[in-house]
Amino acid sequence: MAREFELCPGRRVGGDQPCFIIAEIGQNHQGDLDIAKQMIRMVKDCGADCAKFQKSELEYKFNKKALERPYTSKHSWGKTYGEHKRHLEFSHDQYRELKKYAEEIGIFFTASGMDEMAVEFLHELDVPFFKVGSGDTNNFPYLEKTAKKGRPMVISSGMQSMNTMHQVYQIVKPINPNFCFLQCTSAYPLQPEDVNLRVISAYQSAFPDIPIGYSGHETGIAISVAAVAMGAKVLERHVTLNKTWKGSDHQASLEPNELAELVRAIRTVEKAMGSPVKQLLPCEMACNEKLGKSVVAKVAIPEGAVLTLDMLTVKVGEPKGFPPECIFDLVGQKVKRTIEEDETITEQVMENHVKKVKC
Repeated sequence: MAREFELCPGRRVGGDQPCFIIAEIGQNHQGDLDIAKQMIRMVKDCGADCAKFQKSELEYKFNKKALERPYTSKHSWGKTYGEHKRHLEFSHDQYRELKKYAEEIGIFFTASGMDEMAVEFLHELDVPFFKVGSGDTNNFPYLEKTAKKGRPMVISSGMQSMNTMHQVYQIVKPINPNFCFLQCTSAYPLQPEDVNLRVISAYQSAFPDIPIGYSGHETGIAISVAAVAMGAKVLERHVTLNKTWKGSDHQASLEPNELAELVRAIRTVEKAMGSPVKQLLPCEMACNEKLGKSVVAKVAIPEGAVLTLDMLTVKVGEPKGFPPECIFDLVGQKVKRTIEEDETITEQVMENHVKKVKC
């Protein structure tokens, strides 16, 4: 079983702990602080465990030419990519205000540090854990510096190979044992045939001492619920207040009703996973009493007869007698009184039944 660790104060992940659900607000707040607060409240009300944003220090994430290039997309908030990103980027003080708000309403708050300086700020902000976005998973200097901060890490794996993930594990594990991997495919929206949920199982086999989760960019909730059924211990989904809003992430995000349904479905599936022990359950007793079958006499059986298989059959009987799985054990046993045709075979009609009939 994957080891557990405390991802947030009082909240462990892995092992038999419930799935930790991260609602990725990202930059779907449109650069508006009030909308960001509405979204934090929304994900709290829907039952998510954590509201997550994306923090960049733009001059450290992009070079000058990347920031200066024209950005003419229908999703653009500015003439250049830099203007667009600056519109969507909250200041340090705004982040402090958002974290305070999240604490006031009782939901964990964190962000993906999209560059090393953003990680420095988030460390200062005292977020409970660092989220490593897929774009930095193969950024090994970044991983080392982030791991050395000592906070738990959730690492997505979009655009990566299994070989790279082994390298990530080997880099992070000796420095910081409290981390997990999320299966992820970096496409928005993600088509079902590109999800590859079986990678969850591959990760569980390759990295048995860390929790494994799933970060989904698909539409709907079915695939994410399936991921939890496969053992995902951390789940991340993008969220929005309106899928029609400007921005490339909205279409692959969940609206409030979908997020609420996802949380309910996950908690239902977790209950349904239950125990690996197969046995007759108390809730089945009524059905067993009504419809459970017994061994009955196929023909009239005289007193003292030794039972053969052709004397017996299986029916819903009244009263209850030997269950069907005992029929072969009854063969060769002697009856101590006459049994009428269609009569239930009970312990009371068998000679030395306690010793000889195993079932």
